[in-house]
Amino acid sequence: MSHPFFLTVAYAGAGFHGWQIQTSLRSGQGDLWTALRAFDSGAPMPQGTGRTDAGVHARAQGVLIQASRSWEPYRLLSALNAHLPMDIRVMAVRPAPEGFFPRQHALAKRYVYRLGLGAAADPLLSAFRWHIHQALSLDLEAMKTALAPLLGTHDFSSFRCADCVAKSPVRTIHGIHLLPVEGGLDLIFDGTSFLMHQVRIMAGTLVEVGRGRRSAESLEGVLSSNDRRKAGMTAPPQGLCLEKVWYEARWGLGDPSPWGERR
Repeated sequence: MSHPFFLTVAYAGAGFHGWQIQTSLRSGQGDLWTALRAFDSGAPMPQGTGRTDAGVHARAQGVLIQASRSWEPYRLLSALNAHLPMDIRVMAVRPAPEGFFPRQHALAKRYVYRLGLGAAADPLLSAFRWHIHQALSLDLEAMKTALAPLLGTHDFSSFRCADCVAKSPVRTIHGIHLLPVEGGLDLIFDGTSFLMHQVRIMAGTLVEVGRGRRSAESLEGVLSSNDRRKAGMTAPPQGLCLEKVWYEARWGLGDPSPWGERR
């Protein structure tokens, strides 16, 4: 008999070649499975909610594990963390309902892309930001204007990388917000799910608008072109973090989705 548990896992992405397990490269999924099998040798591979890219961080990777015996949640958290490196931590553990699968039952995700602004990169934050080196400030009003065409349900072929294997390029973006913070700017992306590199390409394109290298009105044409070459650069991975996931309310795992249930 297996005992399912739902974990909230955080990791600093610099040391990982993404979440998904690799043959010979380090991954979040691989490290967690190694830690679990240190005291539960027959445990199957943990299943995560999102496949973060190499170098991308996570604060709220949702993970389902199947333990061979019952655990008090805090003791399981402590046991896992005792076998994990310090750049990946289990932040919370709770019993998972039978039939729950994190990837299939996720309704929406929030990714935050963090920009560093100013004369020099903050050495204490540079591992988690993309610092924009320039004398003039980003044009935030132009960036806000550029957001409108990206909202809603669209074919985002222009904003996915050539290696993306998703069957459909159609995705729904619920909201994009610009949040000034001390020494920088956070770009907050809420959507049902995202294509490979989609958030990083959107972030890179918006930075080009902020720098005056493309017009705020150009993004509608970029989106409708379905041509990756029309969009901006792919922003570097260290600025991106998976911050939050909303699951179907019936499972009782976290806050209900602000955008309702699956239709």
